[in-house]
Amino acid sequence: MSNQNIDLFTAAPFIKKDDDDNFYLSGLKCDICEAIFLDQRSTCPSCFSRNQLNHTKLSNTGTLYSYSIVHRSFPGVDVPYISAIVDMDGGGTVKGNLINIEPIPENLSFDMKLKLVFKDALGRKDREGNSYISYFFEPI
Repeated sequence: MSNQNIDLFTAAPFIKKDDDDNFYLSGLKCDICEAIFLDQRSTCPSCFSRNQLNHTKLSNTGTLYSYSIVHRSFPGVDVPYISAIVDMDGGGTVKGNLINIEPIPENLSFDMKLKLVFKDALGRKDREGNSYISYFFEPI
């Protein structure tokens, strides 16, 4: 898959590329209360300020806030896997899958340091058979 195709196929609209072709998560930061969110909006759900949200690049590191080990999922999705909520360094909270660690509670601890990685969406394809880039977390 060429870099040209990668630009066209990302799993979420907040996955962006910088000038050096590195992927990152783009959020919206409130100028009033400094809360950070991933999805598009015009009003801050934290302080209710209108039109005070500006794009910001989220950190590529964070700490595990919460997790769930998923044992039942949709057909074609390998289980078990770890669904994680991560507090990003510098602000923002992101939900994503935790990879490259055995999905057993003994391997996981709250506040464990994680890094953001971007890769093919674990072999999954869209309806037309195209691969797409997604984001995941892995232990540092």
